[in-house]
Amino acid sequence: MKMKSLRTFLVVAATLMLLTGSAVYSVASAREDALKRLQTSAEVLEQVMDTPDKGIPEEVMNSAKCVVVVPHLVKGGFVVGAKHGRGVASCRTNDKGWSAPAFVSVGGGSFGFQIGVEGVDLVMLVMNDQGLQHLLSSKFQVSGEGSAAAGPVGRHASAGTDWKLNTELLTYSRSKGAFAGATIEGAVIEKDDDSTRAIYGDNVPFQRVLSGAVPTPPDTEVFHAALVKASRQSKEAAEMKK
Repeated sequence: MKMKSLRTFLVVAATLMLLTGSAVYSVASAREDALKRLQTSAEVLEQVMDTPDKGIPEEVMNSAKCVVVVPHLVKGGFVVGAKHGRGVASCRTNDKGWSAPAFVSVGGGSFGFQIGVEGVDLVMLVMNDQGLQHLLSSKFQVSGEGSAAAGPVGRHASAGTDWKLNTELLTYSRSKGAFAGATIEGAVIEKDDDSTRAIYGDNVPFQRVLSGAVPTPPDTEVFHAALVKASRQSKEAAEMKK
């Protein structure tokens, strides 16, 4: 009887150890993935801003309330249709800086570009208060609750565009170095809970992170620094035009 009880105890103990180890590995893996995404997103933003003739116009960047970067939206195959990717978002704060990064996922919808083997980098700019409120809601559908349009490309935004008037999101895609406006009809943008827990230690509300109420963790500084650099480049370019 004692041997049977001992065996039962050992089996339970071993199971608990395996479950604990698996949970620890899962958290570590999610953190590693989130940190890698921050680094890649920062690189995408820097590369886009370093090619002003073919990148985001300074007027657009200077007017953006939030920036969302989704690196490597999908890998493999030439596909048009439902997609999924994970990215990073940040919004301007009251002190004219940038919030700590919030983690997002983008899924569903019909994307107006072809995706090759190397995948596509997606950049989205939130342009007005209505778009900001939709992003802060933690989940919304583009062209459902939020309107979006392919963003203008080049040093200066075209005078014929209505991005200053009522477009909530301006969207861009980059594939194999080519950067262009993109459409993401029907896509759902929502909070990435797993990555949020992995970086912040808790499922911190989206609104708290993007409003600037949460300090920027040191490990996420690479993306924050890329945003600060992008803002500075846009402001300097605008000043040179005067």
